[in-house]
Amino acid sequence: MAERAQVSISTVSNVLNKPDKVRAATRERVLSVVDELGFIPKVQAVSLARQGTGRIGVMAPFTSYSSYLRRLSGVLTAATELETDVLVFDHESAALTSSPTLASMPIHGRLDGLIVMGLQIEPGIAERLRGRGLPTVMVDADSDLFSRVVIDDDNGGRLAARHLLEQGHRRLGYLLERQVSDYESQAVKRLAGFREAAARQGAEVVVATSGNSVDEARREAAHLLDHADRPTAVMAHHDVLAVGVLLAARDRGLRVPEDVAVMGFDDGEAAAAADLTTIRQPFEESGSTAFGVLLGHIGGSALRSATLLDVQLVERSTT
Repeated sequence: MAERAQVSISTVSNVLNKPDKVRAATRERVLSVVDELGFIPKVQAVSLARQGTGRIGVMAPFTSYSSYLRRLSGVLTAATELETDVLVFDHESAALTSSPTLASMPIHGRLDGLIVMGLQIEPGIAERLRGRGLPTVMVDADSDLFSRVVIDDDNGGRLAARHLLEQGHRRLGYLLERQVSDYESQAVKRLAGFREAAARQGAEVVVATSGNSVDEARREAAHLLDHADRPTAVMAHHDVLAVGVLLAARDRGLRVPEDVAVMGFDDGEAAAAADLTTIRQPFEESGSTAFGVLLGHIGGSALRSATLLDVQLVERSTT
């Protein structure tokens, strides 16, 4: 077979098992000889050689935020239906790094495409991905080069503020997740929308910052609630921080929502357990949508798209 195709035995092996290591023209020549000689290798190997690897990568700060596991679930559900393998890469949260951009790509092996969640891609790396022809889709992050699947964080903040304002609150607290670098993150966008809606009604917004844990949120919320003119409602950047606010209120004997109303963002398991009013974002849908967009690019579409998913208010007992 190698002699007929005028290639080495190792090249034949690569065509059948590691097709990305072989030029397309050589790959087609070897596969033609395979067909001509009636050689029947493993079906999966031929499929990979002819059509691609059947494998995509997903990179996100999974260990920092459980919400990205829900997005990954949406990807996995869609990928399973098409028998696509998914390689998962964990990355440090952008909020905790001095540079919010993804400055390296520790991705090895054969990939047909890549989904990056919650992380900006450093321009040089983005150009490298585009130069390699690796289809890439961004989720919960901006990009000038790649298709994006995002929610309207500004509108989510406005929606939360309007809910509290409609209940008569005029002194509002906001617990913002602390970030090391200065960039327009989802947290910053939500706060901007929240402030905009509050300003239109002449309401005051007092901001405190917290790390990404219940304990830190509990400590930082104490500063808001111990203030002589404390807010009558507190919005947290996400549900886990809102649980910290609830605990801080309980520590002080404050009734929720009679003495202080509390809201979160995401509508994850923490919100359901705490009966927390929150803003729901469609995690699983964002993952499955990103997978669908990526498949389009893998199939040859060069049209860069931006998909904006809706958020909605989920009212529970804390407001």
